[in-house]
Amino acid sequence: MEKIEHKYVEVNGLKLHVAEIGNGSKTVLFCHGFPEIWYSWRHQMVAVASAGFRALAPDYRGYGFSDPPPVPEKANYLDFVSDLHALIQCLGIPKVFLVAKDFGVRVAQVFALLHPEKVEGVVTLGAPFTPLGPPLFLQYLPGGFYISRWQEPGRAEADFGRFDPKTVVRRIYILFSRSELPIAGENQEIMDLVDSSMPLPSWFTEKDLEMYGSLYDKSGFRTALKVPYRSLSEEFNISEMKVDVPALLIMGEKDYVINFPGMNDYIRTEQAKECVPQLETKYIPEGSHFVQEQFPDQANDLILNFLKQHS
Repeated sequence: MEKIEHKYVEVNGLKLHVAEIGNGSKTVLFCHGFPEIWYSWRHQMVAVASAGFRALAPDYRGYGFSDPPPVPEKANYLDFVSDLHALIQCLGIPKVFLVAKDFGVRVAQVFALLHPEKVEGVVTLGAPFTPLGPPLFLQYLPGGFYISRWQEPGRAEADFGRFDPKTVVRRIYILFSRSELPIAGENQEIMDLVDSSMPLPSWFTEKDLEMYGSLYDKSGFRTALKVPYRSLSEEFNISEMKVDVPALLIMGEKDYVINFPGMNDYIRTEQAKECVPQLETKYIPEGSHFVQEQFPDQANDLILNFLKQHS
């Protein structure tokens, strides 16, 4: 990753850490998920830069090396969107392609709805655009589902607090690489679904884990638990709900998100086009939720084909 440069850009009174590579006239802005960080896009950044694009991958406020918000428990999606908008304004970038993963998909969706003039196209991985508001699938899942557990103030903090950040990330990467939904028993915590004897996924190295551990050593999980998990009911007061730009959804066939109640039908019957009419969907057969790290070459080919087609 020696070609990737790092800098801090002051936006909205906070210093955001931004990873950057490439100097093309077209810019790709990467929006990470959880427990991911700028580093989750390492393979994609190098690939798009080599193809002639400029790649930017910030850490959201409260994540990685970026400053925390003044009160992490009051952070919200709109803060993240405002930071990204201020970032490209500060850097003098007129328009971007958004590439988003996991909860970063909602960040990208709200950004595109609020600032359509700034968006050339959107690629999402691991999740489609969905109607804004609380996710309906939660009502069909037991209280031990990881999202429900992590929405409870204090519960995830106590669960995570038994381990160092590196171990927390390790267990989440193992857990979220499976196709089964992460659901704990009544007297069990989410971290207990993985034990220390379980190996990391073959495509995720100890060196990768060290990087994630160092980033979450810096930031902790206070902001990460607020956004996304405790901000899912956030209201955006947006009247126009369609993102009318070219869009690509990349899903791993083994991604546990596909097993959310109703999600498989939502994606395969193209209901997602109600939110983003120009949507094309591509699948990577053995891909997990971390498909861009697991199969970087396949993910990169799909992303680059999209970027070139719409540039």
